[in-house]
Amino acid sequence: MTDPAIIAELRAVLGDGGLLTEPADLAPYESGARYDRGRAAFVARPRSTAEVSRTVGLCVRHGVTLIPQSGNTGVVAGSTPDMSGTQAVLSLDRLTAPFALDRINRSVTAGAGLRLSELNRRLAPDHLFFPIDLGADPRLGGMIATNTGGSRFLRYGDVRRNTLGLTVVLADPDGTVLNLAAGLRKDNTGPDWKQLFIGTSGSFGVVTECVLNLEPLPQQTAAALLVPASPDKVPDLLIAMEQALGFYLSAFEGMSRNAMAAAFAHAPSLRNPFAGGAIPDFAILTEVSRSWLPRPGEQPLSAVLEDVLADLLGRADPLLGDALVGRPEEMWTLRHALSEGVRQSGKLVAFDLSFRRGDIMRFIAHMKAEMPKRFSGITICDFGHVGDGGVHFNLVLDRADPRAGDAGFEQGLRDWVFEVAVAGFGGSFSAEHAIGRRNQGMYARYTEAQLRRLAAGFKAATSPGPLGAVEL
Repeated sequence: MTDPAIIAELRAVLGDGGLLTEPADLAPYESGARYDRGRAAFVARPRSTAEVSRTVGLCVRHGVTLIPQSGNTGVVAGSTPDMSGTQAVLSLDRLTAPFALDRINRSVTAGAGLRLSELNRRLAPDHLFFPIDLGADPRLGGMIATNTGGSRFLRYGDVRRNTLGLTVVLADPDGTVLNLAAGLRKDNTGPDWKQLFIGTSGSFGVVTECVLNLEPLPQQTAAALLVPASPDKVPDLLIAMEQALGFYLSAFEGMSRNAMAAAFAHAPSLRNPFAGGAIPDFAILTEVSRSWLPRPGEQPLSAVLEDVLADLLGRADPLLGDALVGRPEEMWTLRHALSEGVRQSGKLVAFDLSFRRGDIMRFIAHMKAEMPKRFSGITICDFGHVGDGGVHFNLVLDRADPRAGDAGFEQGLRDWVFEVAVAGFGGSFSAEHAIGRRNQGMYARYTEAQLRRLAAGFKAATSPGPLGAVEL
C-alpha cells in the first residue's frame, strides 16, 4: 500500500483526474499489448513537463518506482508494472501539448503523449508528415523510448534519425528538467545528449516534449508484390531495386507464406492477390514514392516501377518469379494485417531481430531447417523489414498444445533462438522494440560488461532514482 500522505501530495500536484487509485481505473494501464500483466500502486497522469517534474521528484524522494508508459503498444513488457503492486505507472496520455509547427525548419515541437495518427492528421494540411510508419498507433514518447523504425526505414530511417530535440525529466530528488530541444540539425558543441535518451526504454529519464524532423508528404506512390525467383535471390533483388530506383524506393517488406496465410484466415475480407489464390513461399511488398504532384511529360511512377520490374523479369538469370503491380493501399492492408493474423493463429512466441542485410534470409533458411529437429509442431510466421535487416520472427504453437502454457518450454525456445540469432549470426536481440523486462536477461547475456557498466554509470548520473521497467 502506498503511504496516504504520498497520495495526498500527488493529488495536490496532478489535480482532478490526474491520479488514479481505484482497481477499475488502474486496469487499462496494467496490461500490455502482448501477454504481460502487472499490478500498479497508482497511475499518475500529468499534463505538463512541470507536473512530470514534481511527480518524479516526489516519487524519488519517497522511493516509489515509476514505470513511464506512453501508448502502451509495446510487446516486451517495457511499459507495465510488475506484479508486486509497489510500482506506479507514470502515464503520458494527457501530455499532448504543445503542438508547434515550424514550417521553415520543417520540424514540429510536440508533447510526448500525442499519438502518431493525431500528429500526422494535424500536419497533413501543410503536406508534411513524421515518416515512421507503424502498424500500431503509439504515442511519441514511447516511440522515442524504443527508437521505433517501421516499414519505411529504408528511405527515412528510424526515430533516432528524425529527432531534433527533447525535453527530459530526470529521476532525481528535484525532478530536474533537461532542455535539449533547440531543434538544430547541426550542433557540434559537445556530445549529442538527446541521443542518449532515445532507445533506452525510459530508464535514463522521462521524455515530455520532442522536436521532430518532418518530411514532405508523398504525392505519388506505386507499389508491387514481388515473388523472388528463390529466397536466396532476395539480397540481389534488393540491390537491383536500389540501383534502379534510387531515393524513390521507400519500402522493401518481406512476408512469408505462413504469415500471409494467417492474415487471410483472420480477415476473410482481405483480398488474396495471387493467381489462383496460391500463396507463394515468400513475397516482398515494395513501394516507390515522390513528394511532388505529377508533372506534364513526366513518366508516371507506376510506369517507372513496371519498367524496372520488366527488366528484372527478363534477365537471363531472373531475380523475380512474378510481380504484381496494384493499388498501394490494398497491398499495405495485407502487410498491416500480418501481425494481428499471426497473433490470432495460436500461442505466439515473438522475436524482434535484426541482422546485416545479407544475413537475414540465411538466418530464416537456417531456422526453417533446424526448428523441426529441435522443437516440433511449431509454425514459423516471419515477416518484416528486409530492406533494413529487420525481421519479426514469430513462432506459433497450437493453443491446445500442452507446451503453450509451459513457461520453461518457452524460455528454452527463446534462449535457443537468441543464441542462434546473436551468437550464430551476429544479429541483435531487439531491433526496434527496445529491451523491456522480457529481454532483460538477453541484455545481461549479450551486452558486453564494459558497455553495461557505462550504461549503469550514465543511469546513476542522470536518474539515480527508481525509474523504468529495465535495468541498464
